[in-house]
Amino acid sequence: MTDTVMLPESWRGVLGDELRKPYFEQLTEFVEEERAKGPVYPPRDEVFAALDATPYDKVKVLVLGQDPYHGEGQGHGLCFSVRPGVKTPPSLRNIYKEMHADLGHPVPDNGYLMPWAEQGVLLLNAVLTVRAGEANSHKGKGWEKFTDAVISAVASRPDPAVFVLWGNYAQKKLPLIDESRHAVVKGAHPSPLSAKKFFGSRPFTQIDKAIADQGHAPVDWRIPDIG
Repeated sequence: MTDTVMLPESWRGVLGDELRKPYFEQLTEFVEEERAKGPVYPPRDEVFAALDATPYDKVKVLVLGQDPYHGEGQGHGLCFSVRPGVKTPPSLRNIYKEMHADLGHPVPDNGYLMPWAEQGVLLLNAVLTVRAGEANSHKGKGWEKFTDAVISAVASRPDPAVFVLWGNYAQKKLPLIDESRHAVVKGAHPSPLSAKKFFGSRPFTQIDKAIADQGHAPVDWRIPDIG
């Protein structure tokens, strides 16, 4: 995993050095030890799936999540997203409800957000791995340094982006972003614990306006039904 080949090509120039730093070598050892003990999600080949799906120069929107889903078959490397055929988790259900209220799009029958990622929406978790059944079990092991470098890399591009920071955890990343150049959409987290504040915040309208103001092509937020 320390090999830059694991990093998608478009990100190697801006993130390759991170993989050679001592913290990342220690992180790699920790994750490999965890995998030797039992299941860790997502699978090894999907740890960088968000970066793979959304090339560096194509990022229009960065949505920051916390850590991967810890149930079997759920997480596949994109924040808030689950594989086709897996029940839509509560936070994503609430995102869909707000999307319907905000834009009128139907609530899809699945939680697979790859269509967003392929349109330039980087679905990044702050922590990229998790022990099965234990939320936040890989927190504080070094992933945050790496994903801060991802955020900083997007924030340092000449081309502006929209940063979506839902909840207090995500909003702690504000110092990494120059708000005079980039747009930031803040709000409550869509989790059931804070959904009352999330509902009615109309984040999609805010994101769409910011994308248009930045001169980028719009994102089609509709997720096709799988049936």
